[in-house]
Amino acid sequence: MQIAVTGSIATDHLMNFPGRFSEQLLADRLDKVSLSFLADDLEVRRGGVAANIAIGLGRLGIRPLLVGAAGVDFAEYGKWLEANGVDTTPVRVSETRHTARFVCTTDADQNQIATFYPGAMSEAREIELGPIAGRAGGLDLVLIGANDPDAMLRHTQECRCLGIAFAADPSQQLATLDGPSARQLVTGARYLFTNDYEASLLQERTGWTAQQVLDRVGTWITTLGADGVRIDRTGEPTISVPAVLTTAPSEPTGVGDAFRAGFLAGAAWKWTAERSAQLGCALATIVLESVGPQEYQLSAADLLGRIDSTHGGVVAGEIEPHLAAVS
Repeated sequence: MQIAVTGSIATDHLMNFPGRFSEQLLADRLDKVSLSFLADDLEVRRGGVAANIAIGLGRLGIRPLLVGAAGVDFAEYGKWLEANGVDTTPVRVSETRHTARFVCTTDADQNQIATFYPGAMSEAREIELGPIAGRAGGLDLVLIGANDPDAMLRHTQECRCLGIAFAADPSQQLATLDGPSARQLVTGARYLFTNDYEASLLQERTGWTAQQVLDRVGTWITTLGADGVRIDRTGEPTISVPAVLTTAPSEPTGVGDAFRAGFLAGAAWKWTAERSAQLGCALATIVLESVGPQEYQLSAADLLGRIDSTHGGVVAGEIEPHLAAVS
């Protein structure tokens, strides 16, 4: 299966605040917030939702096409992605702008406050999927990840016109979308990815009930943090997939992207949604134990051990043959 992953390519600036954001907020002063948090450390890492998902797929042995816009500073990052199994040929490199920046502070409860500067990402709206599909000999699935909003709408419409299946993953951009845009991004998606908060926000933006959203997509996958994943399809029972728990959480940035990479790998191997989510949960926990969304070490033995401990040996045995490309 040829998968194209569209969305942001960014550099992450990650900081940890040893206290709790909630202790600094005054309930009667939320209309005038002016806060400063003294962070313990600073990690500068490669990121961006599309790049994070693509690198997870690449490490699982599936060479995805990365479709996004990066800046004049992309050369070293591009080499890193290629070395990790990502085809960066479709990336548009800006002649004037820098690669997008994600600045995020995480508190002691794993809550996050973040700011995103789009930079070169604003040029993603100039990327056309048709020529990319032509050079690749066709696309089987396009993930529409958080990106320049115009780019997201363009790629979604292109998929419909070209008859290419797509996965809707609006995530952070939901807050910026109006109702018609949100409805356009969701309608007709083979897969819809949200977390629990985004699921509620999507309903508010679209004006649809959960069932009305579900009627317009093939499969709705909702991540629930430590409570795992919920998979919904019209006319079928809800499937609950438990999280792969850890005693050593480090930094949550990129965890959702890792889940998507594992899930999409399962889709490429024509697994059921449940089996795909089980792999996604294991990969997500590995990223949770690392600082930075792409700095984790991946091994088949580690993945299978985690899957075995959570889902049992039968599931691990079914997954094992597909991890031959994982070192």
